[in-house]
Amino acid sequence: MTLANSKFGTAQPVKRLEDSRFLTGHGRYLDDTVPSGALFGFVFRSSVAHAEITELDITEAEAAEGVHLVLTADSFVAAGGTNKMGASIISNRDGTQGAAPVRPILATGRVRFVGEAIAMVVADTLEQAKDAAELIGFEYDDLPVHMDVSEGGAAIHPEAPGNVAYDWGIGDADKTDAAFKAAAFTTKVEIGDNRIIANSMEPRGCWAAIEDDRLHMEYSGQGVWGLKGSLSSTLGIDKTDVHVTTPDVGGGFGMKAFDYPEYFMVAQAARTLGRPVRWQADRTESMLTDNAGRDLVSTAELAFDKDHKITAYRVNTVSNMGAYNSTFAQFIQSDLASKVLMGGYDVQAAYFSNQGIYTNTTQVDAYRGAGRPEAIYVLERAIDYAARELGIDAMELRRKNFIAADKFPYTSVTGELYDVGDFHKVLNRTEVEADMAGFTARKATSAKAGKLRGLGVCYYIESILGSPDETAHVEFANTGRVNLYVGTQSNGQGHETVYAQMLHEYTGIDIDLIDIIQGDSDRIANGGGTGGSRSVTTQGTANKAVAEKTIDTFRHFVAEQLGAHEVAFEDGAFRAESSNTVMTLIEAADAARNEGRDDLLNITASTTLPGRSYPNGCHVAEVEIDPDTGLTEVVKYTVVDDFGVLMNPMMAEGQVHGGVVQGIGQAISEHVIYDEDGQLLTATFMDYGMPRAADMPMIDFHSEPVPSTANVLGMKGCGEAGTVGALAAVANAALDAMWERGVRQADMPFTPQRVWQMLGST
Repeated sequence: MTLANSKFGTAQPVKRLEDSRFLTGHGRYLDDTVPSGALFGFVFRSSVAHAEITELDITEAEAAEGVHLVLTADSFVAAGGTNKMGASIISNRDGTQGAAPVRPILATGRVRFVGEAIAMVVADTLEQAKDAAELIGFEYDDLPVHMDVSEGGAAIHPEAPGNVAYDWGIGDADKTDAAFKAAAFTTKVEIGDNRIIANSMEPRGCWAAIEDDRLHMEYSGQGVWGLKGSLSSTLGIDKTDVHVTTPDVGGGFGMKAFDYPEYFMVAQAARTLGRPVRWQADRTESMLTDNAGRDLVSTAELAFDKDHKITAYRVNTVSNMGAYNSTFAQFIQSDLASKVLMGGYDVQAAYFSNQGIYTNTTQVDAYRGAGRPEAIYVLERAIDYAARELGIDAMELRRKNFIAADKFPYTSVTGELYDVGDFHKVLNRTEVEADMAGFTARKATSAKAGKLRGLGVCYYIESILGSPDETAHVEFANTGRVNLYVGTQSNGQGHETVYAQMLHEYTGIDIDLIDIIQGDSDRIANGGGTGGSRSVTTQGTANKAVAEKTIDTFRHFVAEQLGAHEVAFEDGAFRAESSNTVMTLIEAADAARNEGRDDLLNITASTTLPGRSYPNGCHVAEVEIDPDTGLTEVVKYTVVDDFGVLMNPMMAEGQVHGGVVQGIGQAISEHVIYDEDGQLLTATFMDYGMPRAADMPMIDFHSEPVPSTANVLGMKGCGEAGTVGALAAVANAALDAMWERGVRQADMPFTPQRVWQMLGST
């Protein structure tokens, strides 16, 4: 039996190995790893959205029972810290740099959003820290609040006139304008994309301690090396004296990929006190301070010739940045969105402009998909709207404009090199699997029950982002087990299972003997962390390389052991020429250890991908709307995806399910609401509409793979694809259901009140 057909090899639906400990309470999350005797940190936050700080009196708080430290901007700097968060800055259309106002770790002089950190109280207990925070004297003078994404309004930063963070563009404006002037038909639609909160199951948190004169920071995040560098530079510590780890992580969705002020406060407090300090957000604190997602408005225009071929695409998007630049924020809805600007359509005249606007709200950054869901949502809503105005079938309009399979590799209008694809094949399969031919009958059945039924389609393409570099290390331990060290960080995806499958597939090592080591900057030299659906392709390629290097490293040694001139490796073992004598890698490692050949027991390989992969697929949603109440339900959902080669089909399907649910959540119920004074009105689950299991349909998943040529595995990342496709599919279905009632403008979320108002406005 070959490994390719084995129980745990490629394309096998292996159950998640890590779930045994998760389901039996043996997971090790942040709260399970806090050192004994750690002090508690509590953050004193701004209660107003915009104000000048006139007084900050911490005298009574410092004297309160159990309090060891009250950290402010002044004491943070006095202890050697730099009171400034880092952020990436994009170039404007005119060649200047985007605005780069200082985002303080602890507010100084002014506060700019409700929840901004002003001080941290460190005490023996959390209750004592909270009580002491009540004693802080915070006086301020209110300033005007700017809450919408229009340019101008109350100035938030002097470095950003008109509150403009950046003004970015890509494409050929003149060519696009000329195509619009020559078009036989044009269409224009405004599309809103509502703000949401990630709401990971485990809120953000961290603890820090001084161990052997080094700073050890453990946090619930998506990678360790970025924070290691930030702690070093911000606190003035040599990198070699910073150790960052992550335990099991209960969800991230991009939101945990960034630096946050609390990490630096906790680290500085631990250094100052010489004792471990812990901090854990509660749910409302997370809702107030976690980087939010989406929150943009786009105006999209399409130009067509007389045969309904798209000749040009023009989009202007205005994005809410919140009060400050977050880590990647300026790039998310600009550069990253542009990677899939034209989706799967063969159009070479396009122009995309994007302005970021500061408001007195929490920062906005990457959320599952990071720019690609935003771009595909606008494009697929515009395609659907154009089909209605043209009076043609939306599926046929897509077919007419797809990039043909024989045009790959294909360079998109924004310079992306799509390696492979067969969009027609995927779309044809989708029509069958979704039973689109039977929709008319289902619509009639819904009508008899007094419901409006709509069908919506989204054809998406994804761009796998993040660093193309990754490292893997194999260690044959004295215990007889094998450690695979990886540079990514699982936060729910099931990396332990997939990576163990890979190593088993390539080396024959029993999957039960493999341990995946992640999230430790001391044990792993470098890594890119998890984000942008990069893990299976980037880390997987490194895993394959280290497996092959391991086999090559042992080859000569095994030949000597077997008394052979040379050996071949097949079916998980070395085999001597013209002999039935075999030796597995585990046996070879034992022999090497016995002979003192420790050089054979640790092998490292690093790889760089030559290009990105581009997962793509088609989502079809059907919704029912009760016109009397506005209640909208997704009642049927079908997905056909091209993820290339699937290492574990069951886990890929699970990733799609999770992504679709998050997409449906945003489309139907999730919506961040602030009042005119910048107060968050949706700060608990009583007010914020998280999707519930009872609200979800069965999600019908199918694979129609076209193996990628951008990596040796033929794989395409799948972690974010479900969200990328779900938004437009559900929104298009909702508009389809309401179209017969005269509704022409329909934006997410489709809550009962909003839908009822849409229907009542016609």
